[in-house]
Parts: sequence; C-alpha cells; structure tokens
Amino acid sequence: MQKVRGITELRNYGKVQINLKQIMDEYSISIYQMSKLTGLKYNTIKSYYINAPLTKVDLDVVAKMCYVLNCNVKDILEYVNTNN
Repeated sequence: MQKVRGITELRNYGKVQINLKQIMDEYSISIYQMSKLTGLKYNTIKSYYINAPLTKVDLDVVAKMCYVLNCNVKDILEYVNTNN
C-alpha cells in the first residue's frame, strides 16, 4: 500500500492534461461541430480543445463531450505526475 502524501510535502504535484484535441481530430470533428453537437459555446469547447489553463473543470461539459464522442472521462482528462 502506498503512503498518502500531503500536498505541502510536494513541490510539483503534477497536472491534469486535457486530451480533447486528439479525440476530436481522430473523429475529424471541428470545434464548431462539437459546439453544435453538445449545445456548448464555441469558446468553451475551444478552451478544452487547446488545453487552455482552466481553473475549474465543469463535469457537465465533460459529460456532454463524452456522450458525443462515445468515450470515458479518463479519455479526455488524464492526471500526469511530473514528480517522478
């Protein structure tokens, strides 16, 4: 069993990578098309698509994208441990 670490012990705790671009490119879906299919604003999709620094992730937005792309949350959001 791994030791649980407090965030104060870490200097670099990693990041969450957004992989929406790769999935949309795989299906040849544009940001405009994704916006229409999900009912979300173009700029919202664009922020996730370009992996813009987000302070919050809206789970409803991610759920809509997963539904349209027929994928799982882990396909779109990935934790990358940069401490290793």
